[in-house]
Amino acid sequence: MALGRSGGVKLWMYEPFGGAGSWPAGRADPAAWLDGLGRLLGRVDEAGLEIAAVGIGGQSPTTVPLPDDGGTDPVGWAATCRHPAGIGLDRTGQHLAQLEFLSHEAGRPLAGAQIWDWALRCLGAGDVQGLWPGEEAIAGYGERVEVGAVIGHCDGSLGLPAGTPLVSGSNDAYMSFWAGGLGTPRRGHDPGGRTGGLGVAVAAAQRPAELPGYFSPVGGVEVVGGPTNGHGQLLEWWSGVSGRSIEELLTQAEGAAPGAGGVLVLPYHDGERAPRWEPRLRGEIHGLTFNTGPAEIARAALEAAGYSLRHVLEELRRFGVDMDVVCCGGSPARSRLWCSIKASVLEVPVDMPERPEQLSAHGCALAAAAALDWWDGVGAASMDSWPLAAMTRIDPEPDDAYRAGYERFVALGDAAVARLDEPV
Repeated sequence: MALGRSGGVKLWMYEPFGGAGSWPAGRADPAAWLDGLGRLLGRVDEAGLEIAAVGIGGQSPTTVPLPDDGGTDPVGWAATCRHPAGIGLDRTGQHLAQLEFLSHEAGRPLAGAQIWDWALRCLGAGDVQGLWPGEEAIAGYGERVEVGAVIGHCDGSLGLPAGTPLVSGSNDAYMSFWAGGLGTPRRGHDPGGRTGGLGVAVAAAQRPAELPGYFSPVGGVEVVGGPTNGHGQLLEWWSGVSGRSIEELLTQAEGAAPGAGGVLVLPYHDGERAPRWEPRLRGEIHGLTFNTGPAEIARAALEAAGYSLRHVLEELRRFGVDMDVVCCGGSPARSRLWCSIKASVLEVPVDMPERPEQLSAHGCALAAAAALDWWDGVGAASMDSWPLAAMTRIDPEPDDAYRAGYERFVALGDAAVARLDEPV
């Protein structure tokens, strides 16, 4: 995502990572990440745009294994947030567990870096770790800097002009929070992607003490909520199993009625995070009949993501936190159907970004320009100076099928948790 000084979008683009479909579960090839970044920078150059600064963010927790001599050449595969090492721990604990696993795999102690810090180092930045305000620093991952700081200048790598300011980013969810305008109390955000979640903005002074808070882009406003495991990857899974493309499944799902003909998916294929925090859970499909087809299961997968968000929201409501509207991001938000299902399940309007899969990149561009004083940085008194992502509002269409489906979703999930500790 390239933003101009006036705030207009000059260029937006996407480059797939070569070979990603064959990567082992929970692993990734850092060389492919760097190749993709180089191709993106090349496209900016082809467009004739002059780059004033570059900001980079990425998925978290993801650890790139590095030699302990300060070099940037990765030592084998990276471990991503889907890797079992550290699952169920907090972000810092998962990073350290990933590094311990990678060191054991290599047979010697390794250094580690967050994915975006490593990419910036490859362009010429120093040994730092870019963090959102309030995030805990990870021991051994570099000197702490907060998002939006100039941390060095490009050395000419990947065709980026030497001397270009390099700006620290943060994890993709936080960067999408910024671009999606999560700075107004009672506004929510679902970052989407392969996994999802729900964050709701609250005035810091009114945050319930029982709920941990994260800094929002706006000073005096915090975000409460949590991540969920099953989201875009649900549809990817069903696409692989059914042999149908995601586009075909979305078309079929649109022809199925709310409630998916009684089919309900528990999206716990890799366990669940908020609000259950139970990594031992596994996915389930309920209500299958001989009349069930791919369309009903596809529809049930879309609805399951909505029910997961509703589950987080209902937990927040128990502590007095409510939501007036939610911005949906990531590739799932490219589907108007999926956004409308979320709106109707949550019974609140959804803001659907014009380029939902670019929200986190938009946040990185905001950070880069804030470092140049084009507009305010994180912690500003309001969102007024920021050119936020363009959005379309989708109003909810509440349906008794969704209300009953949500109650059934919670009850079946409770039963699944109860079975975990039953004698075998």
